[in-house]
Amino acid sequence: MKLVIAITGASGVIYGLRALEVLKRLGIETHLILSEWGEKTIKIETDRDGDYARSLATRVYDDSNMAAPVSSGSFKTDGMAVIPCSMRTLASIANGLDDTLVARAAGVCIKESRKVVLVPREAPLSRIHLENMYKLAGLPNAVIMPAMPGFYHRPKTMEELVDHVVGKVLDQFGIQHELFKRWGEKAGTNF
Repeated sequence: MKLVIAITGASGVIYGLRALEVLKRLGIETHLILSEWGEKTIKIETDRDGDYARSLATRVYDDSNMAAPVSSGSFKTDGMAVIPCSMRTLASIANGLDDTLVARAAGVCIKESRKVVLVPREAPLSRIHLENMYKLAGLPNAVIMPAMPGFYHRPKTMEELVDHVVGKVLDQFGIQHELFKRWGEKAGTNF
């Protein structure tokens, strides 16, 4: 399996970092696009930096490199996750602007009928945000998955909350994992 992972400047970069950690552990090839503000937000929100994110990926591309392999439909991948996805990036993808490598790579996945999972992290959501999400949700291969962890698995740590969101993203690509207990599995209450 080969996935494009984009980390943009939205709050919640921990989701992207954790996804890269898990995908590396699972031996899945990753092609990372780290936006300028994604890298800055890693420093703001974590004890990590852009070099750490880059160390987790198989290949890394600058967000301004419009000639990167992931900018072409002839470069085969199994899809893309934008985790987290800023509202600027979401708007660019929804409107086909292709103004950054992240937006172009997502546009390529959309046109090539490959799955694109967008993990917006914003609150509250404006009507403009919702309209852009609605536009993308109407496409058969675009998934809007806001960073909204579940609580039925009774998380006890921040890491368990993060793993729930990351696990839901991995589920979209059919990637087997044990990041959280699934509904109906023994987690305190058996439904």
